Amino acid sequence: MTTPTSGPDAPAPGHDAPATGRPGTGKTDPGDTSGPDGAPVPADAPTGRVRRFWAARRVPAAVLAALVLGGAGLLLYDVAAVRADRQAMAWRRELADGLATRPLDDTWVVVGAAVAAVLGLWLLMLAATPGLREILPMRREHADVRAGLDREAAALALRDRAMEVSGVQSAKVRVRRSKAAVKAVSHFRDLDEVRADVESALTAGVDELGLAHPPAVTVRVARPPRKG
Repeated sequence: MTTPTSGPDAPAPGHDAPATGRPGTGKTDPGDTSGPDGAPVPADAPTGRVRRFWAARRVPAAVLAALVLGGAGLLLYDVAAVRADRQAMAWRRELADGLATRPLDDTWVVVGAAVAAVLGLWLLMLAATPGLREILPMRREHADVRAGLDREAAALALRDRAMEVSGVQSAKVRVRRSKAAVKAVSHFRDLDEVRADVESALTAGVDELGLAHPPAVTVRVARPPRKG
């Protein structure tokens, strides 16, 4: 037996309280933005861990599908032909004879097994790794928005920040997943001072990029080579 609620929030007689989920499913409506306690959740709330982008890998998938389809179709045709009292194809007879007569330490058997193992490991690696290493995931400020930054664009932005430092004549920036390596050339000022200013500028620049996993900055500063 349930006790009716009272107070200003109690539903009017003859009316049920509104529900945010589908009845009987125990799942909330995807369009509902309320939290577990009924309080609204802001749309720009961070969503936690940000994962890398996954590559579609359409070309390897298409090639593998075509090879499997062609081999399965050819083998099925040959088996159906044998069932229809016709002679099996020469390639299948030779393959069966070779597998039955060649020893396991034969060169071609070892080479074929090694190639099959390498292809299998390659396919497993493609299935287990995200790919798209050139795209750096950015912080998710909105739950329904994912953004990424190309490495070359990030390197160009950091290079511009390095060139703004007084004393820097030229700079080269290489951005990886966990490290941003900078090589700068300074034609005046003390090298330690230039290095400290470049590190400070690039640390602020990396933070402004909004990356989910900001790379560590390493700076090398040298004098320009002498002519003659």
